[in-house]
Amino acid sequence: MATQTKYIFVTGGVTSSLGKGIIAASLAKLLQAQGYRTTIQKLDPYINIDPGTLNPYEHGECYVTEDGAETDLDLGHYERFLNVPTSQANNVTTGRIYQSVIDKERRGEFLGKTVQVIPHITDEIKNRIQILGNSGEYDIVITEIGGTVGDIESLPYVEAVRQLKWDLGEHNALVIHLTLIPYLSAAGELKTKPTQHSVKTLMESGVQADILVCRTEHELPEEIRTKLARFCNVREEAIIQSIDASTIYDVPNLMLDQGLDKVVLKSLDLKSDVPNLDRWNQFLQRHKNPKTTITIGLIGKYVELQDSYKSILEAFIHAGAENEVSVNVESVHSEHLDPKSVKDKLSHLDAVLVAPGFGERGIEGKIEAIKYVRENNIPFLGICLGMQMAVIEFSRNVLGLKDANSVEMNPETSHPVINLMEEQKNVVNKGGTMRLGAWSCKLEVNSIANSVYNSELISERHRHRFEFNNAYKEQIETAGMKATGYNPDTKLVEIVEVQNHPWFVGVQYHPEYKSTVANPHPLFVAFVKAALDYNQSK
Repeated sequence: MATQTKYIFVTGGVTSSLGKGIIAASLAKLLQAQGYRTTIQKLDPYINIDPGTLNPYEHGECYVTEDGAETDLDLGHYERFLNVPTSQANNVTTGRIYQSVIDKERRGEFLGKTVQVIPHITDEIKNRIQILGNSGEYDIVITEIGGTVGDIESLPYVEAVRQLKWDLGEHNALVIHLTLIPYLSAAGELKTKPTQHSVKTLMESGVQADILVCRTEHELPEEIRTKLARFCNVREEAIIQSIDASTIYDVPNLMLDQGLDKVVLKSLDLKSDVPNLDRWNQFLQRHKNPKTTITIGLIGKYVELQDSYKSILEAFIHAGAENEVSVNVESVHSEHLDPKSVKDKLSHLDAVLVAPGFGERGIEGKIEAIKYVRENNIPFLGICLGMQMAVIEFSRNVLGLKDANSVEMNPETSHPVINLMEEQKNVVNKGGTMRLGAWSCKLEVNSIANSVYNSELISERHRHRFEFNNAYKEQIETAGMKATGYNPDTKLVEIVEVQNHPWFVGVQYHPEYKSTVANPHPLFVAFVKAALDYNQSK
């Protein structure tokens, strides 16, 4: 195995959203499947410290790691593909880099020097890139550089890559440049010029791409590869075609067919083997050959943007494959639900998931949906805010506490069944101050949760400020909604279940963050199974 850690940098050109994260995760999967200890990190060029305060409309979901880092959604792909937890060190933003350098300057660490982008900012970037490599835990570190080559904000990162490639020496670092080969239907041909420009822009910063991964809708003919190799100073075998795939989970096999792993390992002077993708391909086989289809409603307020609920949608794919069913997720906008429309929009569904979120927009629609599924025995899973809405709905419609609410929505409510957590009451800053990361949860025996996890103590990831108000616990439990999971130290309620209902579970945590191809999350697996049972009983 490798003695010195090797570094792979993934940059993007021509346009954003080409799928650098998927290419990085697919390559990492192929290297991992050959026995190399591999991890991926993301360098994000925006000045926010982390995506924790970003609107999901602007940036998709905020992913949370075991150690409580609020990160880019690409880290979710890394974990789902590699089945290895990421951490604070796997996501770095420009905001964090500058904050660190400014803090050092304030402490007097630069001893009167003028603090500049080079060397101070670039040194900080180089240090961050190498934290994972220096830990001794990895043979190969893949670093994805966010944004597109030529962006002003990514220039310091590209410069840091140039320096690091030089510092590390031959065979220890390489650059993969992901680019687009557009197809002009009017001319009926693929065009290489945008890629040539993109590679040239990268070279203007002193960085030569070693491998080109070309996103395309059509097969790349030999003459296009030859042309790209000639104009871009890249060996022909290092021109890799990345054709549009029916699912992101096909990409590791597509990259294997293209020989991406071989080219990479040869460049890094490492031996290549046949990757063991047995487990991966078993999953793909089940995913692509379902025995039946079920429809689950996803109720939220960001439903028009799929990236807002990325981890939930992927967890349904994993759990669907495990149950050998195709999960058709039907998005239902909670703002469009009211007592008149709820039956029309939900009665045909096999199960309903009420999604996490913040703020009061669309809240009453979520409550209407939960009332409908509770009264009609449709399987229900509520995540974070979804669990809190289930508690409010139950308190209003079963306990008769008509004003029951969360203090997040109505600070003046006479029945705050969902309250601000004690340690959150004096928090002023918004970023990174929620209850974040992994917390343990003790499960009650004879509960759905206990049978799902087959364990009495579990650990799950959190991202919230508000909680089940224990002052109402006895009243709520007597009426038939049981708290079946709680944190052993704080006694915070983590899971609620409605008795006399076939499958009604609300969880305060985010199970979707821990679902991977190799380990589909048991709660999602059980929820999909409940939906399948309901579908077959209709």
